[in-house]
Order: sequence, then structure tokens, then C-alpha cells
Amino acid sequence: MRENLFITNVEIYEEMNLTTNGFIKIHDGKIAEVGSMDAFKCAETDTVLDYTNEYSLLPGFIDVHIHGANGADTMDNSVESLKVIAEYLPREGTTSFLATTITQSEDLIEEALKQTAFYKEVKASNLGADMAGVHLEGPFISDKRAGAQPLHHIKEPDIELFNQWQECSNHQIKVVTMAPEETNGLAFVEEVQKNSVVVSIGHSDATYPVIVEAIDKGLSHVTHLYNGMRGLHHREPGVAGAAIAHSELMVEMIVDGVHIHPTVVKSTYRAKGADEIILITDAMRAKGLGEGTYDLGGQEVKVENGKVLLADGTLAGSIVKMDEAVRNMIAYTGCSLRDITKMTAVNPAKQTGIWDNTGSITVGKDADLVLLDKHNQVVLTICKGHIAFQEGVES
Repeated sequence: MRENLFITNVEIYEEMNLTTNGFIKIHDGKIAEVGSMDAFKCAETDTVLDYTNEYSLLPGFIDVHIHGANGADTMDNSVESLKVIAEYLPREGTTSFLATTITQSEDLIEEALKQTAFYKEVKASNLGADMAGVHLEGPFISDKRAGAQPLHHIKEPDIELFNQWQECSNHQIKVVTMAPEETNGLAFVEEVQKNSVVVSIGHSDATYPVIVEAIDKGLSHVTHLYNGMRGLHHREPGVAGAAIAHSELMVEMIVDGVHIHPTVVKSTYRAKGADEIILITDAMRAKGLGEGTYDLGGQEVKVENGKVLLADGTLAGSIVKMDEAVRNMIAYTGCSLRDITKMTAVNPAKQTGIWDNTGSITVGKDADLVLLDKHNQVVLTICKGHIAFQEGVES
């Protein structure tokens, strides 16, 4: 019989309750028990990590939009790069992620998807965050709102091609970013969402009437709100205005202080609330490294002063860490840690279909956990019961 792992004397954000002086028992990768310290018992063979009530235990963060980190990128088309990303992410509290592609040639996208399928099949990393699937960002987008997506590889929405790619990925595609105003866009939304794939509007110049029709056909998500889309105008709500107005749309936000002004983060939080927001990083390979020149989807980008830029000054992803985004969100909006659990765990888990296994501190679910100190810095990350990051301990 395997020993148990306990975390004790901490504040625990359970799915429905807050235990202010509690313990959690982890066994065989699962949450086995949560309770008050008054009821705590353990055996000599068990491992106990003891903290104080200044520490808060939350469900692990889930990043549904991340291209890369620590020098690696999903579009490197290698299992090793996916492994590098997975093993880096726990230091920022992330326990699950969607490997995110970029607009590229059909062959390169297909190869990237094959590598994600192989990575999942061989379980290439048991020590890092779980790759819970793929976010296919592009190529079915608008050339008017391409941002850092390579223009010459943009394609009209193509259901047959998407289905081919879904087969290549062994059905790992959980989210697809697309522009519903493009030719065949609305039919694409209607068909793809039937198979439990989240269809997200992004890199889109759609007008409000088109978006309303797309929502009727199953559109349910917005990729990096305010970035790469028709903005809000008081006579044409655009993508941004529709996103704020419609509760059917879950919105991604890059809260790095660069992509969205802090005041707009606050106003969006007041309008949408924690139940309709997902914090993402949209990070690329330079995250965790220094300033310099890097590759993003075959394009040269420069990292300077916390910004990732193409040569023409276009923003090209971020280098923000998930825990930094959490601290920024709290600073900009005054939201609570309970709200943070919704925006970093509950909402992404439900949106991507992994809620039965993760996304909350609930007995029977995977032990995907992050422990924060009183400054909301990550001190411990548990991925499926394994200690994936511990402050002061070399991995």
C-alpha cells in the first residue's frame, strides 16, 4: 500500500466550502480526504508537509491558451518541446494546459497535432502539468485581424480539414479559434461544436449581427478578449462589445498589464463577473528566459521590457506567468481568491470538458493543487498527486 501525502494547517478552497485550518490527504494521485485539523491523523510512513494559516490551497491553475515556455513551443513539432513546457509550468502553479498552435502551413499544423497525440500516448512527462488537449488557434481567421498570425497561411473555415486534423491529434483539439464572418464560418461553428469542441471567436472582424447568429449556432468562447478583434464602438458593438454583453460567451483575458489596460480589466470584471472569465497567459517560448530575439510561428520576435513584439511593433503573445496574472487580477479588480479559483480552474475545467477529473478541490478528483503564500506567490504545486514544484527545492 502506497503512503499518503498530507498538506496541513492551511486554508483550503474546496469546491463548496472554505476550511480555514485544514488538511488534505492525497493517495494514489487523488484527493482522498479534506478536513479540519481537529480530525487530522496520519501514519508514521506518511509524508506531511506542514504550513500555517497564512497559506492558501487552491485547485491548480489551468491555462487553456499557451504556445510555449522555457525555450519550447507547440509548433516545434516535438514531444521533447511539449515535455519542456509541461515540466516548466508547475513553478507558476499551472497543473493542466492546452498546447496552442499558431497559423501555419497545413503540413506543419498537422505534424504538431500528431506530436501532441504521440506525447499523450506515451505520457512523456509524469512530473509536470497535464497536457489536457490542444487549442487550435488559426488558421481559420480574418486577415484583417491577424495580429501576429502569419497572413499567408490564413485559410477560410474548412470543416473537412478540421476533421482531418482532429483525427491526427487523436481528438485532442478541445478549442478552436476562428472568425465566423469568413466564408463557411457559421456552418463551421454549427458543425464543429456538435462534437464537444469549444468554438471561440478570435482574430475576427465580425460585426454584431454575425456574432449573434454564431452564438445561436454554438459559439461559446472568446479568444484573448480585446486583442485581435473588432473593438467596441457605441454604434457597432463588434466582437468586444458582444463578448461583454452575452453571458453565453466565456472570455479569455491576458492580464499582464500590457494586453489590456488595468482599468479595462476592472470594467470587464465588473461586467462579466468571475463566472464568465478565464485567465490565460498566451505565453510563447521566451517565458522564463531573458530578453532577446526568438521565433514565433516562423517569425522573428523581440522581447523587451516585458513585451513580445514583431518587427512592426505588433504584440506577439506574452511572457506572463499564471501566478503573475493572478496577482495582477487581484490588484486591478479587488477580486477574492474564491473568484480566482473560478477564473483559473473551475471555468477552464468546465469549458474544456475535464471538470469530472480536475478544476476543484473535491474528494475523488485528481490532486491538482497549488499552494500560495500570503503574497499569492507559489510555494508548492501538486500535479496528479506528485510534487511538481516546491519552493526552495531543486526539481
